[in-house]
Amino acid sequence: MSTVAAVIDQGALTFDFAIPCEVFGLDRSDIVDPWYEFLVVAAGERRVKMQTGFVLEAPHGLEALDGADTIVLPGWSDPDDEPSDALKAALVAAHTRGARLIALCTGAFALAATGLLDGRRATTHWMYADRLHSRHPRIDLDPDVLYVVDDRLMTSAGTAAGIDLCLHVVASDHGVDVAASVARRLVMPLFRAGGQAQYVDTPIATTSGDGLSALLDWGRAGLGSGVSVDALARRGAMSRRTLTRRFQAAVGMAPAEWLQRERLRLAQRLLETTDDPIEFVARRAGYESPVTMRAQFARRLQTSPRGYRATFRAISPPG
Repeated sequence: MSTVAAVIDQGALTFDFAIPCEVFGLDRSDIVDPWYEFLVVAAGERRVKMQTGFVLEAPHGLEALDGADTIVLPGWSDPDDEPSDALKAALVAAHTRGARLIALCTGAFALAATGLLDGRRATTHWMYADRLHSRHPRIDLDPDVLYVVDDRLMTSAGTAAGIDLCLHVVASDHGVDVAASVARRLVMPLFRAGGQAQYVDTPIATTSGDGLSALLDWGRAGLGSGVSVDALARRGAMSRRTLTRRFQAAVGMAPAEWLQRERLRLAQRLLETTDDPIEFVARRAGYESPVTMRAQFARRLQTSPRGYRATFRAISPPG
C-alpha cells in the first residue's frame, strides 16, 4: 500500500489541506484495493491552528515521513515564513530515498526552500509567482499552467488545480479509469480550460432519458473502424444539424469533439494495458494514422503516446 503524508504547519491553508484528505484519505477501496494509507503530519507542534482559525491535532510528527512514499505540502500560511530546518531536512531525505514530493499552491515556497526545485520546472499560484521567482531565481517557473510534474517533484497552482495534480497522481498509480472514478465523485470536469492539459479523463455520463445512450454506445464500439459524425447521424436517423443540437443539449459538446475525446480515452487505455506498437494502438483507436494520434496527444495531453506509456508504466504498481 502506498503511504501518503500531508504535512501541515501553523496557519496551513484549509482548502489545500482538504484536497489530499479527500483524494487520498477517504477509503476508496471499493474502486481499487488496496487504496492509500494516509497520514497527517505536523511540521512542528502537533496542535496546528489552521488558516480559518480552528485547531487540528495531527496524529504524527516528522518522523512519520520516513515511511511515506508521497509527501504533500498544502498551501503555506505565509510564503514569507521559512520552513524549519527539521522539515527541510526531512523533505530532502525523503526525496533522496525516492519519495514523491507534491506542493500545492503556496506550498511551493516550502519545497523551494529545500533547494530541490533549483534548476527544475515548477509553478505556484499566479498571485505569488513573482515573489517565488524573486526569492528562488534558479527555479524554471511557469505561472501559466495548472500543475507541473518534474520527475518526483510536483507543484500546482491554487485551489482546484491541486485536485487536478492529486488526480494525476492517482492516475499514475492506478490508471486513468480509477482516477476518472474519483473525479466523478468529486464532480470534476473532463478538462479544465487553460494551462497544462490533464491526464485525467472521464467518460461522458448519459442517462436513458436523453435518447442518445444507445447511439453513444454504438459510437464507442465503432471507434476502431473510424466512425464519423456522418455515421453517427445516419445511425441516429437524423441530420448533422439535429445531431449536433442533441449532442450539445445532452452531452455538452459537439459530436466531433466527443469522438476525439473518446478516441483519446481508448488510446490511453490501450497504452496503459497492452504492449501493442504505437501504430497498432492508433489503428485500434480509429485514428487515420499514428501521426494524427501523436498530434492529439501533444495538443490535449502535452505528451507523446510513447511518453504517456512510459510515464504510467514506470510508476504503476507491480503485478
